[in-house]
Amino acid sequence: MKSLKKNLSNQEQVRFGPDIKQENQGMVTGLKILTLLLYYLQVNFVVCQLFALLAAIWFRTYLHSSKTSSFIRHVVATLLGLYLALFCFGWYALHFLVQSGISYCIMVIIGVEKMHKYCFVFALGYLTVCQITRVYIFDYGQYSADFSGPMMIITQKITSLAYEIHDGMFRKDEELTPSQRGLAVRRMPSLLEYLSYNCNFMGILAGPLCSYKDYITFIEGRSYHMTQSGENGKEEIQYERTEPSPNVAVIQKLLICGLSLLFHLIISKMLPVEYNIDEHFQATASWPTKVIYLYVSLLAARPKYYFAWTLADAINNAAGFGFRGYDKNGAARWDLISNLRIRQIEMSTSFKMFLDNWNIQTALWLKRVCYERASLSPITKTFLLSAIWHGVYPGYYLTFLTGVLMTLVARAVRNNFRHYFIEPPQLKFLYDVVTWMATQTAISYTVVPFVLLSVKPSLMFYSSWYYSLHFAGILVLLLLPVKKTQKGKSTHENVQLSQSKKFDERENSLGQNSFFTTNSVCNQNQEIASRHSSLKQ
Repeated sequence: MKSLKKNLSNQEQVRFGPDIKQENQGMVTGLKILTLLLYYLQVNFVVCQLFALLAAIWFRTYLHSSKTSSFIRHVVATLLGLYLALFCFGWYALHFLVQSGISYCIMVIIGVEKMHKYCFVFALGYLTVCQITRVYIFDYGQYSADFSGPMMIITQKITSLAYEIHDGMFRKDEELTPSQRGLAVRRMPSLLEYLSYNCNFMGILAGPLCSYKDYITFIEGRSYHMTQSGENGKEEIQYERTEPSPNVAVIQKLLICGLSLLFHLIISKMLPVEYNIDEHFQATASWPTKVIYLYVSLLAARPKYYFAWTLADAINNAAGFGFRGYDKNGAARWDLISNLRIRQIEMSTSFKMFLDNWNIQTALWLKRVCYERASLSPITKTFLLSAIWHGVYPGYYLTFLTGVLMTLVARAVRNNFRHYFIEPPQLKFLYDVVTWMATQTAISYTVVPFVLLSVKPSLMFYSSWYYSLHFAGILVLLLLPVKKTQKGKSTHENVQLSQSKKFDERENSLGQNSFFTTNSVCNQNQEIASRHSSLKQ
């Protein structure tokens, strides 16, 4: 009987063995194909961005505003953008036109009184449907054919412009904050202007977001025009400043891109974030080791963002877009639409300082369309909007819910303790070292689910830390008084400084407390408002 079973078992192995082997070979082949596809798409993106960089240099040289009309510049910028989108994403790029086209129809049909709400709901809803389709139907956890990335930028532009038109054509000036008044759009854009703003080749693949007025000013060649009051104080005289060359700024940013890419290719693969939830690591590593590896693994995950955002900034600068003005030393500043400041990020001594310098244009968008317009719980609503905008992975929501807690805790601690450590300098240095360590740990702890994406590994990580920072944060909020800040008016109408002075102070400071830490807005919006107040619509 035993021999019979043995023979049958052997026969089954002979019978099914090749099938199992063939199935395994099929799985391996599938993984290889997926890996090659992901590699191809990443290379495809980089090639398209490098092409956009060359096109930007050509655009500035041969289609300069002094040589051709705004109409031609709009047409060329739009067609090149759509070509890049089609090359990079195939027919998925039609979503960009559908989303922009329907949003424009909403603006025209609904009217300026309520169009901002309809555009907001439609654009964000359309983006969410596309994200759900891409994630849960096609490729969960993969970033292949991620056409929703450009749609995220287009959604920002659609909603921003809708609110800016609503502010400029419906609301009264006295109802607007200085930044809203400076960004307000006083006429309905044409369809060509609208498509050019949403789909131009400089920002269609990776952004960054820019205001509509800044973009139109660039296309029409008014970036270097200044307005000066006449002798009677009312007459305005326009004169043109010397146009600076962006070459130095572009080269510097390309060098940063190269270093970031090199770091990502060499170091990031050696320090995967997923190792934080490895069972052997959790069981054997000491707490100092866990903290150190958490920090360095998230540090290694950031260069890919540095590369993509800095390259996008360099492309815009190469086309002549992004000039902010001159600093106190007379050097040209090409950071109008910059999306990050690496040194400030890595040396952050507060949660606010980190977020103020990370994904800056998205932070500005969140403030303009949500935070400063929300009557109740603006912080919670803004973090929720940020999570919805980023996508439908559960990890995003865990990160941003934790971010709400960490934001409130960081503000409470800073308000209650920082003033005791201002003097002497040695004490302040010690405070800065301690707060740097605490900030980097808290940021890394918060964003792990953002990288892991799924619920199970995210909760596994938090469980391995016993939810320690969550409980500590709740305890801090229960024990420390939270000082409330007047939203909106206090952040916008406090101090009127020149553009360069504000920039220098922000660059050198360690970050000051404000009610909203997700948004790096006060200083930048004041700069934008002061700049636009000097321009004619």
